[in-house]
Amino acid sequence: MTSEKRRPRPATQYGPTAATVAANVRRIRERRGLTIYALSGALEKAGRPIAASAVAKIERMERQVTVDDLMALSVVLGVSPATLLLPADSRIDTEITGGGQVHARDAWMWAWCREPLRMPEHFDEEVYDRLVAEFMLISRPLGMYSGPGGADGPSVD
Repeated sequence: MTSEKRRPRPATQYGPTAATVAANVRRIRERRGLTIYALSGALEKAGRPIAASAVAKIERMERQVTVDDLMALSVVLGVSPATLLLPADSRIDTEITGGGQVHARDAWMWAWCREPLRMPEHFDEEVYDRLVAEFMLISRPLGMYSGPGGADGPSVD
């Protein structure tokens, strides 16, 4: 053993998206009529065991949610992962980790692969169509592309 003291790990920094996930897990769990124990049991049955105490910590922002946790929580709660990541009210402003303050509607359009999160302040319709089409081509999987002016949702090509 070395004589060097172990440096304590820095405290985990929880950002605005973590706060949204925590609030949404609690909101949806309660709306579904699930206790923390029931949600924990359902997660275990789904192959992603998370103890009830850990679920409680997620809801209090005392435990990080991994990408795999987020997917399992989404499956078990019966919602899209975007539903856990974004605010329940699309009429408010929200903060997106790495993206700053945006209107929640814009965040939802981005999550649904409809529009980039941010657009230039001044642009014409041609520039808008090009930016949105490029965003959709890169963001959507093959077979799920519908360009600007297309169907309201993804089309299956």
